[in-house]
Amino acid sequence: MKEYYLKKADENLPKIEMENISVPNEAKALNSGDSFVLDLGNHYVGYLSFVLGFADYHPDAPTRLAIKFCESRYELERDFSSYKGTLCSSWLQEQIVDVDTVGVYKMPRRYAARYIKVTVLASPKNVILSDFTFSAVTSAKKERLAPLEISDPELQSIDRVAVNTLKNCMHRVFEDGPKRDRRLWIGDLRLEALADYYTYDQVDLVRRCLYLFAAEGECKDGFMRGFVYENPEFFSGNWTLIDYALLFVVSLCDYYLHTGDRETFFDIYPIAKKQMETAAEATDQNGIISTKKGGGAFIDWCEELEKKTSLHGVYLYTLDTLYKTLQLLDHDDASVYLSRYCEAREAALRHLYNKENGNLENAYDNYKTSVHSAVWMILGGVLEGDEAFSILKNAIDDEKSAKPVTPYMNHYLVEAMIKLGKKDIAAEHIKSFWGAMVREGADTFYEVFVPGKPDVSPYGDRLINSMCHAWSCTPSYFIRKYFACGENGEENGKI
Repeated sequence: MKEYYLKKADENLPKIEMENISVPNEAKALNSGDSFVLDLGNHYVGYLSFVLGFADYHPDAPTRLAIKFCESRYELERDFSSYKGTLCSSWLQEQIVDVDTVGVYKMPRRYAARYIKVTVLASPKNVILSDFTFSAVTSAKKERLAPLEISDPELQSIDRVAVNTLKNCMHRVFEDGPKRDRRLWIGDLRLEALADYYTYDQVDLVRRCLYLFAAEGECKDGFMRGFVYENPEFFSGNWTLIDYALLFVVSLCDYYLHTGDRETFFDIYPIAKKQMETAAEATDQNGIISTKKGGGAFIDWCEELEKKTSLHGVYLYTLDTLYKTLQLLDHDDASVYLSRYCEAREAALRHLYNKENGNLENAYDNYKTSVHSAVWMILGGVLEGDEAFSILKNAIDDEKSAKPVTPYMNHYLVEAMIKLGKKDIAAEHIKSFWGAMVREGADTFYEVFVPGKPDVSPYGDRLINSMCHAWSCTPSYFIRKYFACGENGEENGKI
């Protein structure tokens, strides 16, 4: 089946679009030690080229340049040699190039940048660098971008940055970050696909990514790997994340609900079914899903987070989505997953919800509370109505409660608010969280963001953080589904 799935993925290989952007710069004679900064005017992903010339005499030695590509002004001002993070420093975008001859020089590597700093390290006298061109690439097709009509200017600005984030992560696959990683993750795919359905609606790219994960097959523990590479050749990653494996199932259901493509759904359904069977086997004697039998859980980049309640919420969310989708398809398995959902929900009420205190303090999470637990218990259908909102609000307000640190988790926080009918509060959270990035000048949305704490990084140094990250693009999904078409109280008819 692997070869079949890869063939289906190749059938949906997108065409990469290219836009040449001329970058203004003063063409003047330069000498060793001179430097200047190019401003692309927006965040782009692509390739740089320029022309090497001379003022007086033809160069008789190579011109050695340090070219630094920066997603933000912070990167521009930071010395890369001071980096102390845990990820490989080769992800930092700085290259030393020797230009041997006059004429056009094209840099072969792809970069993600808003700013480019060029430093002449060594050269003959009076070389001239000019005609800088940045060839921006994406598989997003501009002509397919759905227009947005909304009266709220702040939401309009947030949507613009969200769309730019999505565009810059759309290539041969939905990349998680064009500066760093450049691979297909399940968690990012799910959120990018939702945003895509309301913007570019390039379902072929979603289908391709689903088939690539299907080609991975199952790991020895039954769960899927959390990410795959497909270029220059296909291979899967080495991390198994149970919540991501479950959310692959949700992504497949989302795809069917949006497209009505039964063929693709049932092509990949055996892989989805295997994830659910493995998840059922991973439940403990109390019926709570465990991370001990097949991998860890991501949930969020939050160091103090206890994840078991949240993971069980993801399991419930997946069971709920799958049985409802199979019900629409009139498939016999619908009753199986409905039964499992009811059992898993009862287990959550018995072991994760504290009836006496009306909160989610439980032994599974060492009696620690989090916004994450409340969110996933709401999305999983355990908490409902005013009681659910009260528990969520208490978790948000409680200083001791763990809080989201990624746009990824904030997506699900907004989704929980909307599920509870709190659309106004959800809109305010979008403005407070994603809007804060816009107000500080973001061209794209970040991988990690905690308002008022700019140095937060899961990797020990914010320099390596991705400033254009796939899982950050979903304000477009919410704005276009619930607030643009929904300004008159009606939601957009898509998923």
